[in-house]
Amino acid sequence: MAEYFFLESRSPADSGEIAQSYGLAAALAARGDDVTIFLVQNGVLAARQGARADEIHAAAQAGVRILADDFSLRERGIAPDRLRPGVAPAPLETVIDHLANGAKTLWN
Repeated sequence: MAEYFFLESRSPADSGEIAQSYGLAAALAARGDDVTIFLVQNGVLAARQGARADEIHAAAQAGVRILADDFSLRERGIAPDRLRPGVAPAPLETVIDHLANGAKTLWN
């Protein structure tokens, strides 16, 4: 089982590529790999309840761990209790931990 770590810094509204990235993450998780998506900067906008980002929900349903940078959330006025189900706030140090552990990393 491989470990994959996706860093998403763009909102799904910014680019159609984000949906493809979430789809890849979901496919990897569905085949049994350990997959985390870490939302940072404008990427956290997809984590809000009511945001039009069905791909993030599908990824979570496939077993992808979805984390949102707590600093980016605060910067954009998004309280943790306003996150969609399946998304958890996390510190930026999470990125360092995954990189140090040798996770295969993709950054958008």
